[in-house]
Amino acid sequence: MLRQALLTLSRSDAMQRLVTGWPAARRMARRFVAGETLEDAMAACRALNAQGLAVTLDYLGEAVTERREAEAAGAMAIRILEAIRREGVEANLSLKPSQMGLDIDERFCYDNVARVLERARQLGDGQEEIFVCLDMESSAYTDRTLDLTERLVHAGFRNVGTVLQAYLRRTPNDLERMLRLGVRLRLVKGAYLEPSAIAYPDKADVDRAYVELMRILLERGHYPAIATHDERIIEATRRWAFERGIAKTSFEFQMLYGIRRDLQQRLREEGYNVRVYVPFGEQWYPYLMRRLAERPANLVFVVGNVVRERPLDWRGPAAFGAGVMTGIAAAWWWRTDHRR
Repeated sequence: MLRQALLTLSRSDAMQRLVTGWPAARRMARRFVAGETLEDAMAACRALNAQGLAVTLDYLGEAVTERREAEAAGAMAIRILEAIRREGVEANLSLKPSQMGLDIDERFCYDNVARVLERARQLGDGQEEIFVCLDMESSAYTDRTLDLTERLVHAGFRNVGTVLQAYLRRTPNDLERMLRLGVRLRLVKGAYLEPSAIAYPDKADVDRAYVELMRILLERGHYPAIATHDERIIEATRRWAFERGIAKTSFEFQMLYGIRRDLQQRLREEGYNVRVYVPFGEQWYPYLMRRLAERPANLVFVVGNVVRERPLDWRGPAAFGAGVMTGIAAAWWWRTDHRR
């Protein structure tokens, strides 16, 4: 029921006007979203790079239904790539296939993504092209995203990779397929609410699957990204790499912007490569609400991680307060809805 409440709030124009006009809520969003403009994103890149942290940029938006929206997303992706090269920041790009038109027409989406990859190739510094990662969305997109990745690689694009979700039961087979393809992979737990026939419902099973996949990736992958804030899994990764003689520079940890900044810095100081996933754009309100709706426990996770680290600036307490208020608003909606 909380999931339904959060989804309803994400579609509420009245709530969006209320939340986006509320200074505390905007400060909360700025904790987890770099801002609304490309300039905001570049400023976040420079600040993170100054701390020794690399970046992957995500222009917010997904599941577009109009070609003009997908074309605009493709044009923005190219602007991001050009800004990365112009500013000289250590960053790459993450794209959601549904934002690039996958639900409209698969050929149209392929052409849209290929234009972005071609520009990323042109902007290479002579030694390395700018890398573009195709984000993984719900299980409804898994086959199509992997197929899209494979088609792009077979077309000659070597600067493309994708994401695998540990909680999906199918992922070991998908991992073998992608390893044969030779693409860079990001491993995540998975945040979408899926049927138990498709995904492991228990955290212990998800964690176990993640560690098994991580071990394969570290040994056989091409500069894989271990994307997690789970300190037990991070420790398991460090231990496995040490025992197997895998260099710290042969993989990277990835974490979300604004989450466990203390842990990001600690890993970097220990000599690990760390990349921060930095979303930006005007669609921050539905983005945050849908992320919470995909798995309502994310609300506790986000608030808990703000509390666990010592606030590094004035936004910390405001972020906590706004996060709590978001939870209260969702609970209030559920309570009043079920009294009718």
